[in-house]
Amino acid sequence: MASGAPEQSSQMAEETPSFLDAFLRDFPAPLSAESPLPWKIPGTVLSQEEVEGELAELAVGFLSSSPRNAPPPLAASLAHEAVSQLLQTDLSEFRKLPRQEEEDSEEVEEEKAPVTLLDAKGLALSFFNRLWDVCSQWQKQVPSTARAPQRQWLVSIHAIRNTRRRMEDRHVCLPAFNQLFGLSDPVDRAYFAVFDGHGGVDAARYAAVHVHANAARQPELPTHPEGALREAFRRTDEMFLWKAKRERLQSGTTGVCALITGKTLHIAWLGDSQVILVQQGQVVKMMEPHKPERQDEKERIEALGGFVSYMDCWRVNGTLAVSRAIGPGDVFQKPYVSGEADVASRELTGSEDYLLLACDGFFDVVSHQEVAGLVQSHLASQRGSGLHVAEELVAAARERGSHDNITVMVVFLRDPRDLLEGWAQGAGESQADRRSQDLPSALSEPENNTPWRS
Repeated sequence: MASGAPEQSSQMAEETPSFLDAFLRDFPAPLSAESPLPWKIPGTVLSQEEVEGELAELAVGFLSSSPRNAPPPLAASLAHEAVSQLLQTDLSEFRKLPRQEEEDSEEVEEEKAPVTLLDAKGLALSFFNRLWDVCSQWQKQVPSTARAPQRQWLVSIHAIRNTRRRMEDRHVCLPAFNQLFGLSDPVDRAYFAVFDGHGGVDAARYAAVHVHANAARQPELPTHPEGALREAFRRTDEMFLWKAKRERLQSGTTGVCALITGKTLHIAWLGDSQVILVQQGQVVKMMEPHKPERQDEKERIEALGGFVSYMDCWRVNGTLAVSRAIGPGDVFQKPYVSGEADVASRELTGSEDYLLLACDGFFDVVSHQEVAGLVQSHLASQRGSGLHVAEELVAAARERGSHDNITVMVVFLRDPRDLLEGWAQGAGESQADRRSQDLPSALSEPENNTPWRS
């Protein structure tokens, strides 16, 4: 799957009215209480803190998918406006009464979770009608806030279950970050993430919905984005643990995200999902995955009274193969399995080629240095088209023996056609240098499968 192709920007002006016309033809009036919902609601209850992220996810997914196919900036803007209007109303009518909460639980605990629970179905119905109202208003005049982002992104994504019984990965591609959260400052923002679940998909799905929503709520986002990301991971972990306790969930998830704000790249990660930056053909290492055998992680776990042991691989307390994660639902693994993310930032100069985010199903079998050669080879064979490069990388991981879920996301920071042209020029200059020195070309070939330099 690929998204964010540059031609989308020029088409948006024509697509917006036709999309709204088609939406209102499909839904000529708001839904009644008896009407079936056009989307699958996320469970039976939502906490007040979960409402913004969950409803925004419902709307963007609904508006962006076939047959509606709304342009991403429009889908994000519509979702934001509808969510904002709903949150400004009194939500007490959706509050679950204690007796209702007890009927929804298999077992009644004496101590209730310190959160207000709301009826998810009622919220989803009311939210759709808010969305219908916004579409009806915008059919007459689309506000300027719904314009396309200042920068267009080319992103190639591919994800497979592989030989596993279940697909427990989730990913997020959000070039319209500002529109989704109503951020009106002049800084352009785009967000990308990969989450690799274990013990079920619940934690990965939860993180894919709430990490970026929690980041957007942080007051420090404009001035200290990496701090906002760190707090977003911590808060999402805390929220999921309450949900896991409520619903008897046992899953957890690793995750890695990249937030590009203007000309600065910020990354945050938990566990062994990874992101690498490739600049002029060379891999720039920005992070170290969290694994139990890492000396600092081992010391942290042991200082808390836990242990690290080897059972087919290194594991925390003889169970989990990662030392940091959102979740797991088993609270006894906390704080040994930490929910505190690490963060890093880097200024972008314009010479960077692309970012690659992937889960351990990819990085366990494909080295960082191999990535650059594989991407170059694919772009050369496809004449500079990067739309399907993620499929090529996933196929390479399978060929190398990966049996795990595999998710790969490639975010191009420069036009891949320009990259290909630069590589060709570099190769020509290199050949000319070799001829002038009268050296056999085999003696000058690098050993890391990246035969291009700047």
